[in-house]
Amino acid sequence: MNEIKYRHEYKFFINTGDYYALRTRIKALMKLDRNSRDSGDYSIRSIYFDDIKDTALFEKINGVNHREKFRIRFYNGDSSYIRLEKKIKNNGLTAKFSTKISAEACLKILNGDMDWIRTSEDSLLYELYTKMKNQLFRPKTIVDYDREAYIYPIGNIRVTFDKSIKSGLFSTNIFDTKLPTMKALDTKLIILEVKFDEFLPDFISDIIQIGDRRATAVSKYALCRVIG
Repeated sequence: MNEIKYRHEYKFFINTGDYYALRTRIKALMKLDRNSRDSGDYSIRSIYFDDIKDTALFEKINGVNHREKFRIRFYNGDSSYIRLEKKIKNNGLTAKFSTKISAEACLKILNGDMDWIRTSEDSLLYELYTKMKNQLFRPKTIVDYDREAYIYPIGNIRVTFDKSIKSGLFSTNIFDTKLPTMKALDTKLIILEVKFDEFLPDFISDIIQIGDRRATAVSKYALCRVIG
């Protein structure tokens, strides 16, 4: 696994009025993510893993300084490009490792068929394998939402608006296009995320007015686990 490169990450709850005001300013200086649809956003479907004690969930709720979570996700309903991801949080900084997996491999993992990974040279896959075998990691919940993302190359800056957050309840059928879902957050609320490497330029900080907003420890996984 590559050397860990941490990033800054801040999350805020904003209302629809904030969203429209901020988006107008951001669009003048930042570019839409290249994966965006004509609507200006893209859909994300993830399934999160946790152990039998729900350690990842309770560490998030309790604000543990060092924690990690595993998820599988794909975008815009496209199952030809699926990622297994491990996200680390360490004293307020975040890092992410990911590897591409096939739809067939994804289904095997979700069904608990893991023995084929023993011969894999992919370290992230093998780490998930050991956790599923030794810590009884299992897929827990599906999280659906729409993301509007803006990028600025200097400092690897991303500003995103996450909307329409829904839980797949108790299903783990990630490829079900008619999956019943339930709203996990009031539709009048949007999650603003700001991510960057070493620094955030003043002109972007001024646009999003980070100093006037209170960062929160919001977790889409935790929001969806509350209802399923």
